[in-house]
Amino acid sequence: MTPLAFAWRSLTRRPARAALGIAGVAVVGALLFDMLLLSRGLQVSFRDLLDSVGFDVRITATDALPGTGPLVPDGAGLVQRLPGLAEIEEAVGFRFGQAEAPDHLDDEFSIQLIGATGRARETWKVVAGEDLRFDDRTAVPAVLLNRRLADALQAAPGQTVLLRGACRSGISALPPAQFRVAGIVEFRFDARSGITALMTLEELARTCDYSVAGNLDLILLRSAPAVASSRGVEAVKRAHPDVHVFSNRQLVDRLEVSNFSYFRQVSFALSTVTVFFAFLLTTTLLTVSVNQRLGEVAGLRALGFARRRIAADLICESAILVGTGGLLSLPLGGLLAVQLDAILREMPGLPERLHFFVFQPRALLLHAALLGTTGLLASLYPVYLAARLPIAATLRKEIVS
Repeated sequence: MTPLAFAWRSLTRRPARAALGIAGVAVVGALLFDMLLLSRGLQVSFRDLLDSVGFDVRITATDALPGTGPLVPDGAGLVQRLPGLAEIEEAVGFRFGQAEAPDHLDDEFSIQLIGATGRARETWKVVAGEDLRFDDRTAVPAVLLNRRLADALQAAPGQTVLLRGACRSGISALPPAQFRVAGIVEFRFDARSGITALMTLEELARTCDYSVAGNLDLILLRSAPAVASSRGVEAVKRAHPDVHVFSNRQLVDRLEVSNFSYFRQVSFALSTVTVFFAFLLTTTLLTVSVNQRLGEVAGLRALGFARRRIAADLICESAILVGTGGLLSLPLGGLLAVQLDAILREMPGLPERLHFFVFQPRALLLHAALLGTTGLLASLYPVYLAARLPIAATLRKEIVS
């Protein structure tokens, strides 16, 4: 009989204990799997979200997040000039502001205004109506609303809404302006509770009464085909050393060191604890199994079973317990990750498309390696007990008792 078959028979002789061990490993393995997904999940999700809009280089005035620091001087002019560089194919600029709806002041919601210099690829998606026409000069300017704002204003494409700029601190004295709702859109970077409207940069400047209309919070650049984003960054730095330029990867790396490091530390701490618990659980089960079978182990040794064979049997028992529990932990961990991700995504201000738990092949391989190593280490002490077992004394004790 092979060691694996012998180990299987030993476990099935005590199904309750084997089932308890497998269930324990499954629960611990599920938590371990989730922590591995969390370790880099936010980083991977944020990078995918940045790349999904089709722009790989960004410009701000400083390294502060857009909307929280100074503006890029003459950003609108940069948007016109930068595509002249061989490494840059496209540029779109943005400026942010706030507005309120005079007809809905009692609803207590603030509208996030976005002014754009042009169509920004996949940054927003039209779900009803039509997109903005940036060369449109009609008497009633157009605006795009996200679904939450459209529902709050009870507005549909083709209707008009009143918006008053509230881009400065204190009570706004600006008169409300009338806008035609061109379409309803989904913004990729909208928060779950975000209320957002998008218009042309010129209309945003008029709505907010900006003295300098050409200054921008953010410029998105698309590198030319077959040009790496790092080359695009270097080209912009050479041409305009007074602005802060970085690629999507550089932004993610910077956030990984600061904002994302908390989740990596939590993941490491909880992963260490779960691996330790898996080690203790498997070691305890195997040790109890050996202690209850001392007479059987001594009898097998007396019949000619070598220490190596006894060790192989115990290692196979550990492999069955940890392997079966590890396989069951994957769907269990996946279900748990979905629930935990939904809870964490309720945090205010986060993009709705951002996820904390993201499946990665690396996490699956690391999960298997950690559980496999744990199972091997857990079998060392029971193997030591069985190998050092005195055959004659153990058999005499079993007969007397």
